[in-house]
Amino acid sequence: MKAIQISQTGGPEVLHVRDIDAPVPSEDEVLVDVQVAGVNYIDTYYREGVYHAALPFVPGLEGTGRVVYDPQGEIAEGTVVAWCDAFGSYAEQVCVPRDRLVAVPEGVSPDVAASMLLQGITAHYLTYGVYDLQEGDSCLITAGAGGVGLLATQMAAAKGARVFSVVSSNQKEKLALEAGATEVFRYSDNLAEVVRRRNDGVGVDVVYDGVGKDTFNESLEAVRPRGTVCLFGAASGPVEPFDPQLLNTHGSIFLTRPSIGAWTSGEGEFRMRAQAVTQAVVDGTLKFRVSSSYPLAEAAQAHRDLHARKTTGSIVLQVQD
Repeated sequence: MKAIQISQTGGPEVLHVRDIDAPVPSEDEVLVDVQVAGVNYIDTYYREGVYHAALPFVPGLEGTGRVVYDPQGEIAEGTVVAWCDAFGSYAEQVCVPRDRLVAVPEGVSPDVAASMLLQGITAHYLTYGVYDLQEGDSCLITAGAGGVGLLATQMAAAKGARVFSVVSSNQKEKLALEAGATEVFRYSDNLAEVVRRRNDGVGVDVVYDGVGKDTFNESLEAVRPRGTVCLFGAASGPVEPFDPQLLNTHGSIFLTRPSIGAWTSGEGEFRMRAQAVTQAVVDGTLKFRVSSSYPLAEAAQAHRDLHARKTTGSIVLQVQD
C-alpha cells in the first residue's frame, strides 16, 4: 500500500511516499481503508523528533474511511468511520483501536469527518475540562484562527464567555470574529496589557495557549491572580525551562500542559467528548473550516504551509477516492 513514511526525523523534506506492507489488526483494532487523513501540529512534533516514535514510521493520528475487517465481527465491512489516536493514518490503510473510532453520520463530509475528532475533542476538553468556562468568564486564545482555536472560540462563545483571540492577519481576524470572538488582537510585546485593558482592567480567567515559546510570557502576564494558563501546544517551539516561583510572581497562577490522552482516559470519556463534537457538527452548532486539501504525495507541502501559518482551520490529505 501507499503511505507516507519517515526514515529519519527532521523537516518536511523527510516525508516520502513509500510502498509498504499493509498493517494487520489485533483483536482490539479494526482495519480501515483511509479516504482522508487529518493533518495536525502534533504530526510535526513526531516528524521533528520532539515526540518519540521508533523509526521508520508512518505519521498521522486521525482520518475517515471504510472498515475493511473487524477481527471481533462487531463492525460491518464498509461502515464509514472516523477516528483519532490511530498512529499511521497517512496511509491507504490503518489499524484503529476500536475504542477510538466513531460512526460518521450521514451528511458529514469526508474532509470534516477526517479532522473533527482530534481538534474537536481538544477544544472540548479545554473549554469543558481543563477550565470549565461559565457564562461571564473570560479567556484568551492564541492561534485563534487555527483548527483548535476556531473550535474553542465557538465553544467558549456558546457558553457565554468573553473570548479574546490572537491572530496574525486580517483574514484570520475575520474568521475569529465569525467564530464568536469578542475581540481580536495581533501578536505583540504588549499583548497582555492590551488584553487587560479590554477586559475591564483585569487579567482573563484562563489563557488557552497553543503557540508556546513566542507567547508564553505574555500568557503569564495576561491571566488574573489564581487564574489558569493552559499550554496545549508549541507551534512556535517548546517553552524554555523556568523557575516555578514565576507562577507566584504572577499571582499564584495555575499552569497545566494537558494532552488528549489524559483528558480521554476516564471511563467513557473519549466517547462522551467524541459524541458531543459529532452531535454538534450534525446540529450545525459547531462549524469546521477545512481550508486546504492536499494529495497524499504532497504531505510535505501541507506541513510547510502549516509551519508558515498559511493555513486556517483544518487541513487534510486526500488518500483514496
